[in-house]
Amino acid sequence: MIGAGLLAFGNQVSGQVTKTGGSISSWFSKANGTGGTGGGNAGGGGGGTDSRIEELKEKDPADWTLDDQKAVAEDIGKKGNSSELYAKAKAAMDAGTEWSITLTDGKTMTYRIIGINHDDLADGSGKAGLTFLNSSAIRYYNDLSYKPNGLFNRMNATNTTAGGWEASELRQKMNSGEIWNLMPSDFQSKVETVKKLTNNVGDDYDAPVTATADRLFLLSYSEIVETPYSEWLDWSWIGNEGTQYEAFKGKVTENNSGNDCLKSNVCLWERTVFPIDSTAFLFVYIDGDPTYSCDPAQLHFVCPAFCF
Repeated sequence: MIGAGLLAFGNQVSGQVTKTGGSISSWFSKANGTGGTGGGNAGGGGGGTDSRIEELKEKDPADWTLDDQKAVAEDIGKKGNSSELYAKAKAAMDAGTEWSITLTDGKTMTYRIIGINHDDLADGSGKAGLTFLNSSAIRYYNDLSYKPNGLFNRMNATNTTAGGWEASELRQKMNSGEIWNLMPSDFQSKVETVKKLTNNVGDDYDAPVTATADRLFLLSYSEIVETPYSEWLDWSWIGNEGTQYEAFKGKVTENNSGNDCLKSNVCLWERTVFPIDSTAFLFVYIDGDPTYSCDPAQLHFVCPAFCF
């Protein structure tokens, strides 16, 4: 579940899109540079008129509001790489441009683009134009006064992977409960429900990969790496839980050790069951290795991905 940890404290009004500060560590800083730090107050129309497209063509992606991000995503979802905004979005992804929102508990979630026209809409109507990932990090363990919110959470109440991601407690919290409710209403209204493929059985060499409909989701192992670790290929599903996101191509080159572009200060849940141990889920370690595993009842940071 990649992306660097999570939250920084801020005084913004809930739901406001703000420019990120230099104190937040970008998850991809070593691979991509810091890029822009987007913001401005959410506002403006979300329509797809010619004048709106012309306006967005001239606007620095670092200054895209929530409405702008949604309009760009809808245009790309409709037109694909023929969209006049495709190059702008790709440049923002490659540069590591970040935006932020204030959560309902007053903390800040920073995010960036990791995929363009990558995820399928759950209703079968086409593609979600943009996929984003939480990209901020904090050294929570150095601050004894810090009280983690719902983005520091367990996968399940007990050490089981039965039912995989689909049946997990964390998925329920991310789509209708504690974590979804941290998202401001203006943000929630723009999130698309997409289809995510996962081994939703658990401990099974030949488990089928099935789809769930998700608003917020964790990344899978195969959405992070280009190809799976060779010693895991006996598990037929390990490379079939989605394909590598565009932001990771050529940057996540190690499928069983650390990657500079995934380094963070915290460990981050993935939605993939650990192939070797039926009672564990995978997570990304602080050195950027996506093959670490942990008991589901343990606490790790949750790095939500989502689509507009």
